[in-house]
Amino acid sequence: MGIAAIKIKIMPTSVESNLDLIEKKVKTILTERKALNIQSEKKPIAFGLNALIFLFAWQEDVSTDNLLDSLREIPEVNSAEIIDFRRAFG
Repeated sequence: MGIAAIKIKIMPTSVESNLDLIEKKVKTILTERKALNIQSEKKPIAFGLNALIFLFAWQEDVSTDNLLDSLREIPEVNSAEIIDFRRAFG
């Protein structure tokens, strides 16, 4: 199978949530699950609330369901959703 480029949006529970800690935990989970070329950015949403956007390469034939469940279990994470999924190589 090929490689997919996936973009995930992580929403924190509040403005006071520690985005740096969330970002570190997300990167750890992605690395453990063999995601490649992990990039992240903070995106302003509204009223001081920022989302974390992650872009990474993923084996196309590996399900993302368990990955999303793991990301949603991180403390101070309100939601985790795939906002873009594209075939990159293969």
